[in-house]
Amino acid sequence: MILLIPLTIAAQPYNYEVPSDRQLALLIIDMQRDFLEPGGFGSVLGNNVSSLREIVPAIQQLQATFRHRNLTVIQTKECHHPDLSDCPESKRKRGRGALTIGDRGPMGRILIAGEPGNDIIPELAPTADEIVIEKPGKGAFYNTEMEEVLRSHTITHLIFTGVTTEVCVQATMREANDRGYECLLVEDGTASYFPEFKQSTLEMIRAQGGIIGWTATTAAVLAGLGVL
Repeated sequence: MILLIPLTIAAQPYNYEVPSDRQLALLIIDMQRDFLEPGGFGSVLGNNVSSLREIVPAIQQLQATFRHRNLTVIQTKECHHPDLSDCPESKRKRGRGALTIGDRGPMGRILIAGEPGNDIIPELAPTADEIVIEKPGKGAFYNTEMEEVLRSHTITHLIFTGVTTEVCVQATMREANDRGYECLLVEDGTASYFPEFKQSTLEMIRAQGGIIGWTATTAAVLAGLGVL
């Protein structure tokens, strides 16, 4: 018999209530080498990627806790087929950097499935039984199995972490909100190349009584899970 444990997490704009921990999943969005390491797509676009690594310890804590509790952990990777059949030409052209999607960089072809740069960073490497969803777009529901995975695991509540806050994390959170999922973004578990973009995103999410969802710190989430 599985014991169903209700949770309350101190959050903004008000407490985040979860009827059962079995309905809760941790989403780790795009913590891949292409975005967090020099030579990847993030740095090719001219960004300082080092700041994104500051959130790794927080996500590690959450990942370890969810694993210990045998709760659902889902990671995503933005990537495309080697033949680029799932990458619109408009996406490849945008940015006008020295290299673009599909070009060969220091860690292999940029944002291509199976290339070294597309791997999740070693500190957050998924276990063999954890779910990894490859997504061709910014949001994790577009042209993926995300909806089916959540339904099959009876997930109704999502804890969001990862990068970048204002792009792939927010896009996925908005998609999830429209589908009826209750979403919480971990404030110190998400990052942007532009700190002001992150702050604006947090404020947009929890504005108007939580129009998109909730935000909370890692400590608050762990406390709600009974760890702290």
